[in-house]
Amino acid sequence: MSAGESAEGLAERIGAWMALEDKAARGLGIRLEEAGPGTCRVSMPVTAEMINAVGVTQGGVTFTLADFAFAVASNSHGQTAVALNANITFTAASRVGDVLTAHATEESRGRRTATYRVEVRNQDEALVGLFTGTVYRRSDALTEHMSGGSRAADGQETNSR
Repeated sequence: MSAGESAEGLAERIGAWMALEDKAARGLGIRLEEAGPGTCRVSMPVTAEMINAVGVTQGGVTFTLADFAFAVASNSHGQTAVALNANITFTAASRVGDVLTAHATEESRGRRTATYRVEVRNQDEALVGLFTGTVYRRSDALTEHMSGGSRAADGQETNSR
């Protein structure tokens, strides 16, 4: 967090950076709606390319939406967080034309781990998926990655210092 930056401002800045830099989320059309300390809301329209053989949204697509909300929420405090465990229960099907929204909330946060709950709902507010995840909170600040010194576009380690 820079001098004078609020926790809300930091979370918004981190969310915007993650939405820009996460190629999987961008490729699926995931939009950041809101980011705050320990929370995130993202949305995604379901397209024909996201449908499985039986005509419903492929589970991995729904999981990815929830996982992105989880990633933003868990990194929103500025300390790098990486997933240790994630689980989803699919409670209803979604289909082409639906708009899914994932809302992540922090359930607990300690010095080294944190747990999050993500509800995925359709445009009618029907619960489509319930995701839970736990992260390991590393000692490095996320802003080190945001400054461009962590990874190049091709995934190779770089050092910008």
